[in-house]
Amino acid sequence: MCGDTRIRLIEPADAAAIAEHRARDVEAFRPWEPLQPSDFFTPQGQAERIDGLLAKHRDGVVWPGVVLADDRVIGQVTVGGILPQPHLRRGSLGYWIGSVAQNQGHAGRAVGLALRVMADELGLHRVEASTNLENLSSQRVLRRNGFSPYGVAHSSILLDGSWRDGLLWERILGD
Repeated sequence: MCGDTRIRLIEPADAAAIAEHRARDVEAFRPWEPLQPSDFFTPQGQAERIDGLLAKHRDGVVWPGVVLADDRVIGQVTVGGILPQPHLRRGSLGYWIGSVAQNQGHAGRAVGLALRVMADELGLHRVEASTNLENLSSQRVLRRNGFSPYGVAHSSILLDGSWRDGLLWERILGD
């Protein structure tokens, strides 16, 4: 599964594919993400989550996307916390790629495409992201897309039963 990488706005029909990835990869993502309720890993749970994301999209505070390879959903890329006011034109970027499509460049290309959406469609000026200190793969993706680390958020996220520090990243769009 190495085809072209694309992103598009998430759709309700994506629920089953996302649930399949998330159920298969629960152990692989355990070090990087908070625990989720069991329904998160079901098509119904993902359908409800997608409905919520699309409602927030209509409100202008989230741009929820899926990552595609050969027209198959392989992950997600989400711009959250969108602040479109003239003096606060920023958003926060998150992403994941299913294990069956990792290490093929999809994450880096998806982040690059999301940066274009943020600049061209959303009119944002600043992008922020956060990674676990040990998540070197995600840090490489951000670095290759022009992000710079700017600080550490101490004890900022509960992962696998322990509070962990997050490495904070930023990029000014247009630079």
